[in-house]
Amino acid sequence: MTFLILSDIHGNREALEAVLAHAQGRYDQILCLGDLVGYGADPNFAVDWARANAAAIIRGNHDREVSQGASLDLYRQEARDGILWTRQALSADNLDYLSQMPQGPLAHEGFTLVHGSPLDEDAYLVKPADVAPALPHLKTQLTFFGHTHVQGGFVAAEAAVAAIDPACALEIRPEDRYLVNPGSVGQPRDGNWRAAYALYSPEGQRVEFARVPYNVGPTAEKIVLAGMPATLAARLLMGM
Repeated sequence: MTFLILSDIHGNREALEAVLAHAQGRYDQILCLGDLVGYGADPNFAVDWARANAAAIIRGNHDREVSQGASLDLYRQEARDGILWTRQALSADNLDYLSQMPQGPLAHEGFTLVHGSPLDEDAYLVKPADVAPALPHLKTQLTFFGHTHVQGGFVAAEAAVAAIDPACALEIRPEDRYLVNPGSVGQPRDGNWRAAYALYSPEGQRVEFARVPYNVGPTAEKIVLAGMPATLAARLLMGM
């Protein structure tokens, strides 16, 4: 059994299609770590796809805010604009689906899915110091997380926490614990504009990271034509 791990699609149809084409034939199940929507101009496509194809999924903060109508005071203006536009663009069925998505942590086949961290779906795990408070709360050796849009993650070996290099395949050692981020499909923020994903083989105890180029132009153009901030389109080109 091999799992295709996706996160932070953010309504980016072109990036999602490129990832699926690149990974075709290499996985048995698709798992999603949330944020199907927000920022991108194809939220219905992303949600329809997830409803038909995700074996397991948890909500992200954008999925929650779009479907629950909570206050957006803590969000940047461009994020607020994206959420408000997405609320209007989504079908009633897809809004209902987002509202019913489970909150992580979610156990699946011996590992765990979260959006931000095991303690808080809105928390950002950016550096080793961010990880330390979560370690006592890990229920499994391996946890997949998203939210930061940065591919890689962290390995906790004895008392030390170190960053994972996504340029290399990750071999899971039985004595260590892992928080692995597949990166963002739809809006990477690690300086690399290419769509990101990961493949996990429990039998081989191995995680492979991948980046996929796609035609960013139509995606960026649709964001602008939809009336969302042009900065959201520009960020796609920079991977920031």
